[in-house]
Amino acid sequence: MARWAIAIHGGAGVDPNLPEHRQEEAKRVLARCLQVGVDALRSGAAALDVVEAVVRELESDPFFNSGRGSALTRLGTVEMEASIMDGRGRRCGAVSGVSTVKNPVSLARLVMDKSPHSYLAFDGAEQFARDQGLEVVDNSYFITEDNVGMLKLAKEANSILFDYRIPLSGSETCGAQAVSSDNSHGNGMVMNGLPISIYAPETVGCAVVDSSGHTAAATSTGGLMNKMTGRIGDSPLIGSGTYACGACAVSCTGEGEAIIRSTLARDVAAVMEYRGAGLQEAVDYCVKKRLDEGFAGLIAVSSTGEVAYGFNCTGMFRGCATEDGFMEVGIWE
Repeated sequence: MARWAIAIHGGAGVDPNLPEHRQEEAKRVLARCLQVGVDALRSGAAALDVVEAVVRELESDPFFNSGRGSALTRLGTVEMEASIMDGRGRRCGAVSGVSTVKNPVSLARLVMDKSPHSYLAFDGAEQFARDQGLEVVDNSYFITEDNVGMLKLAKEANSILFDYRIPLSGSETCGAQAVSSDNSHGNGMVMNGLPISIYAPETVGCAVVDSSGHTAAATSTGGLMNKMTGRIGDSPLIGSGTYACGACAVSCTGEGEAIIRSTLARDVAAVMEYRGAGLQEAVDYCVKKRLDEGFAGLIAVSSTGEVAYGFNCTGMFRGCATEDGFMEVGIWE
């Protein structure tokens, strides 16, 4: 029998000046959600059910940028996205532009299980949710006071608040490589061509292998603070933000445009499949070699019960546990 394992994340690239009480709050949320997955796996639950349950828990807590607490568009509204993938048969489901569905990851699961399609967006996704009887709430449910304040600051700065903050001077070694602030736009770090000025919480995700050796992954996010309406990131894109197959399951977080360009989640699996690399070796290679000038992180599990993570920025909210009793929740390298 295979060994089960689980990894979760709450976003890559953490403000190095994040107050201690906020760090502890993040760890408490991660530990609680991780325990939900551990309890389910110990009871023999399937990987697909576990990733959905854990991401639902993360979506329901306003600390991270998914579900309740999602980042706001320029119009002050929420457009959420999520995806889920079953390593058995590589079945998948994804949604974008969701504004009333309480748990977008469950809508992604229904797209996979109950529709002839893999991806639904905006009005079509909302209508499908109503047809399937999913719980819906007013858009105001997702909007927090903290995010209203961050949107105001973003508009004042005329910038996108990316989902994490990079050091704005000098360089700092984070994860596997150095991050430098040198750029052609003056003293500030830029991402997607726009200045980054303020830390905001990030995408959530989960990757699991169950006791039968089956893998699954799920990812959910509100996207970028002050994003253009209609913007779609990596989280709902299978192969970019989420991937699961016979070898592994992966969920990514960070600069969506860079993750999309690198098909980051699929590349981890490809390095394992075509180069014969182990899980951590594949993760390290993709974080170092495939992101170009982008910043991101990822979590992964293998079908044999290994866990791995990597990031090239200032930390990643994460947790993991394995059947042999190992359990960890962390932020920094």
